[in-house]
Amino acid sequence: MKQDEIIQRLERIEQLLVGQATKPLTFLEACQYLDCSKSHLYKLTSKNLIPHYKPNGKKVYFSKQELDAWLLRNPIRTASEIDIKAASYVAAKP
Repeated sequence: MKQDEIIQRLERIEQLLVGQATKPLTFLEACQYLDCSKSHLYKLTSKNLIPHYKPNGKKVYFSKQELDAWLLRNPIRTASEIDIKAASYVAAKP
C-alpha cells in the first residue's frame, strides 16, 4: 500500500469517527451499541424505559450520551465503599 492510500484511509476513518460522535444512533445501531436484541430494545422503547426520539412518529433514534447515562444509572457499590460509608455514618451519629 502506498503512503498516499494510507493517509486517505486514515482521513476517511477520522471523518467517520467525528461524524459518529454527534450523529444520533438508529434503532439497529442502538441494538449493537447496547448489545441487546431488537425485541428487548423495542420493549424498552414502548414502555418508555429508555430515552429515545421519534421525530416523525415512526423511526426511533437514540443519543449515545443518553444511552451511556442510562447504562450507568444503577451503580453497584464495592464492599470497601459500603464499609467507608457505614463507618462515616456511625462516626457521625451522637
